[in-house]
Amino acid sequence: MITKKTSYAHQKPLHVAVGVVKNATDQVLISLRDDAAHQGGLWEFPGGKVEAGETAKQALVRELKEELDITVKAAMPLITIRYQYPDLAVWLEVFLVEQFTGHTKSCEGQAFKWVAANDLAHYAFPKANRPIIAAAQLPSCYAILDDADEPTLLKNLKNILAKDVKLVQARLKNLSAEATNRFIEAAYPLCQQYGSALLMNSATIPVDTLVDGIHLTSQHLLDSSQRPANCRWLAASCHNLADLQHAEKIGADFAVLAPVLATQTHPGVVGLGWQKFAELVDQVNLPVYALGGMSLNHLKTAQCTGGQGISAIRAFLD
Repeated sequence: MITKKTSYAHQKPLHVAVGVVKNATDQVLISLRDDAAHQGGLWEFPGGKVEAGETAKQALVRELKEELDITVKAAMPLITIRYQYPDLAVWLEVFLVEQFTGHTKSCEGQAFKWVAANDLAHYAFPKANRPIIAAAQLPSCYAILDDADEPTLLKNLKNILAKDVKLVQARLKNLSAEATNRFIEAAYPLCQQYGSALLMNSATIPVDTLVDGIHLTSQHLLDSSQRPANCRWLAASCHNLADLQHAEKIGADFAVLAPVLATQTHPGVVGLGWQKFAELVDQVNLPVYALGGMSLNHLKTAQCTGGQGISAIRAFLD
């Protein structure tokens, strides 16, 4: 795969607006590319070429009305992809569309269907769409459950899940193996009950119990040359462009970039700021959460600057 840092001086990329359209039951709309089209016969997220004088959002609104007869009421930036196929360079601006009116129908003869977000991996998509599949499945909030005594850990987890957070990282660096196993044996069924995924930080003592994935520390990320086998979700802690690019290279599903703002835990560290965050995120084909000084008030800013959402410790406990 050729990533975003690749120069397109030899070829102007095809600018495409893409919609991850979700209905009230969290199903995602996908359509089948015509056999004669580029990457024909594969499934895709609906959208189309951005015409001269249009913004990507305007193009998406037009395309969804022309192709599927739905009217977009709101669209939030989700992820931007730049990808080089052997015969074509593409620039995909992807939006999350959860507010629309109209009954979906095929206006141009293409097949389409609504599928559960978690089932997207069972469909054949163009390679450039792979990060979009991850972004479509990931929530906007990623909670970090930090070290504490066992009763407090479980209490904090219950508070997080009660706020409808669907992605949680257990960062238990100081618990014994025995205590960690006890906690996970109680926590994992609880997360499943709430429909939330539970990831273990790689610095945590390995546990015997099953979880949904691994979150690599920045050091473990740089020490990794490939994606671990049988890992449902792989996340990585990143602090700069080199970290993000390495996360993409080894096949991480998403990354956390920090610190974006000043934090209570690291008072002397200067945050990246939103402009730098946006610049770094734009250079990788990877969903990225903003971490450091985050509150729920920062969620929209993170999304509008190219992020998947926010990650935090205290924001989901306060």
